[in-house]
Amino acid sequence: MQGFTWIDTAVLVIYLLGVLFAGLWFSNKEHQGKEFFKGDGTIPWWVTCVSIFATLLSPISFLSLPGNSYGGSWILWWAQIGMLIAIPLTIKYFLPIYSTLQIDTAYHYLEKRFGSKGLRILGALMFIVFQTGRMSIIMYLPCIALAELTGINVNILIIVMGIIAIIYSYSGGLKAVLWTDFIQGVVLIVGIALTLVVMIASINGGFGTVMDTLTTGHKFLLENEVWFSSDILSTSIFVILVGGGLTTFSSYVSSQDIVQRFTTTTDIKQLNKMTLGNGVLSIFAATVFYLVGTSLYVFYTQNPDLLMTTRQDLVFATYITYELPAGITGILLAAIFAASQSTLSTGINSVATSWVLDIQSVINPEMSSERQTKIAQYISLGIGILAIIVAIFLASGDIKSAYEWFNSFIGLALGALVGMFVLGAFSKHANAKGAVAAFIVSSIIVIYLKYFVPSVSYWTYTIITIISSLVVGNIVSLSYLTDKSFVAPKGTTVYTSKAPSSK
Repeated sequence: MQGFTWIDTAVLVIYLLGVLFAGLWFSNKEHQGKEFFKGDGTIPWWVTCVSIFATLLSPISFLSLPGNSYGGSWILWWAQIGMLIAIPLTIKYFLPIYSTLQIDTAYHYLEKRFGSKGLRILGALMFIVFQTGRMSIIMYLPCIALAELTGINVNILIIVMGIIAIIYSYSGGLKAVLWTDFIQGVVLIVGIALTLVVMIASINGGFGTVMDTLTTGHKFLLENEVWFSSDILSTSIFVILVGGGLTTFSSYVSSQDIVQRFTTTTDIKQLNKMTLGNGVLSIFAATVFYLVGTSLYVFYTQNPDLLMTTRQDLVFATYITYELPAGITGILLAAIFAASQSTLSTGINSVATSWVLDIQSVINPEMSSERQTKIAQYISLGIGILAIIVAIFLASGDIKSAYEWFNSFIGLALGALVGMFVLGAFSKHANAKGAVAAFIVSSIIVIYLKYFVPSVSYWTYTIITIISSLVVGNIVSLSYLTDKSFVAPKGTTVYTSKAPSSK
């Protein structure tokens, strides 16, 4: 039980310097305007695919997914299998629309579909507020774990993480972010797979014991966990599968940090490849994470005297620090840093992009590309510094209340955005008034359910949001439809869009 050694420190420092060097390397060309926001057209689909994976996998997930299967079962694994719902829906219905319209941002679609700059600005503001809070929390939470395990001051870890992400986000725009995300995604995948191999080798009985624990030991599903419940609003595997799938679908469709990756190309085959590839990576990684959690349970059942924490979300981090060989510990802690930095750099770049293209350029359409780029760089710098300051502030306060507030209130309201996208894509006659009404009503419903009807599973929120948006949006649109012959602009719905063929 050696803990964090000088070898691990060296590995972590080398990793951080390597990411900084890579980010600066891909920033060596000055990017202006569209290149800064969309890349220069030279980014392979597989790089963007891994970038989406690294963006969706936050450090919170890195620590909590193994913790879930360690302390409970694999029931939440089915939320990851929901990719099998999210990916076909995205590929069939939305990627052709985005490719045809050649949108600049996720919220550019709302303007094109509903003819409303106000809706575009609303969507951007909701995303920016949520993403700014999320970045601060994602910086803080893993740094707390790393500080506790390594003895390094938490504020130093926060500042280092933030500065590195700011430098390459400021300098190289999306291209630098995508390539560094790719490197960090590879570190994540290799690190977690390596840990599983080492862990199983240290268990008496090896992989067979782990599988026995999953099956006869009821660690795959607990005896009280059901596949389907007659109460369709309560938690069951079916609800988690569908709800998790639609939640991922909402990120693919309406969250700028993901949609921005889709704007790097209009080639529908490339878009399909990056989306399918991300699904394969995500399901593989989730399966490995849950296997790690079950292996942790077996290991500490066999070696109870080695367990040094009672916190479920820190069990994996504790194992990394005290049970892995020197050097491998450094690689895994670098992987946690990678999960944080990829999410952070993506957040900085997507916020800057949305602010400039969805708000300032809408207000001042004559703005030059040079001016757009310079403002985006200033926003990248400012938003990164703000995230660092808020993260440090949270380090001395009650992070639990802040985390719950952002995820239950702002997060729920942001989730209602997907309802407007679905309404726009699947209704020929929905208008801006209907979209606004759908957003307001859906937000009120899910916030009410969250705080006043806790028996309703939060996995149903996205399902409820989409259904309520379609119903309310269509009713209000028809009520305010003065021109009964009105139909959505060509290419903005699933009925009129057809992606350009690839050559």
